Amino acid sequence: MHKATVSIAILLLATTLRADPPKSPKADVGPGRIAWFDITTSNLSQSKSFYSKLFGWEFRPVKGSDQTLEIVAGGTAIGTLRGAEGQISAFNGVVYVQVEDVRASCAKAKELGGTVPPGFPFNLPDGGGGVGLAVDPAGHPIGMYSRTPVSAGEPASK
Repeated sequence: MHKATVSIAILLLATTLRADPPKSPKADVGPGRIAWFDITTSNLSQSKSFYSKLFGWEFRPVKGSDQTLEIVAGGTAIGTLRGAEGQISAFNGVVYVQVEDVRASCAKAKELGGTVPPGFPFNLPDGGGGVGLAVDPAGHPIGMYSRTPVSAGEPASK
């Protein structure tokens, strides 16, 4: 497992908790489909310009951070663009796949040889659903999102 990758993913998710809670639940894209993603960059304005021109994305500031922008496509928030210092690796971005049950998906990732960092899964603020993170056996992080909050009990990472 690549410790820097896990640390960055945890930092990105922790920053997400500081963002304003969504006005409505995220779109229900269905299990197994991409629900959200984060892109990390060492040059926020350059990346904002690039993605705006490439995909027509719009960006909204995230309250409490001058280094995080919400990515908006077709009027729907689909991810975040986050500034970071230092060199950006190929793994400094996390894709979140929608799942039915975050706790069960984290447990299954462990059964398949992946790892679940401490603190995952957890619930988003205001009942916005649950988030998990797994690192596959090759060291690649993958996020998991459920519109349903994580059920009570021990975290899957313990």
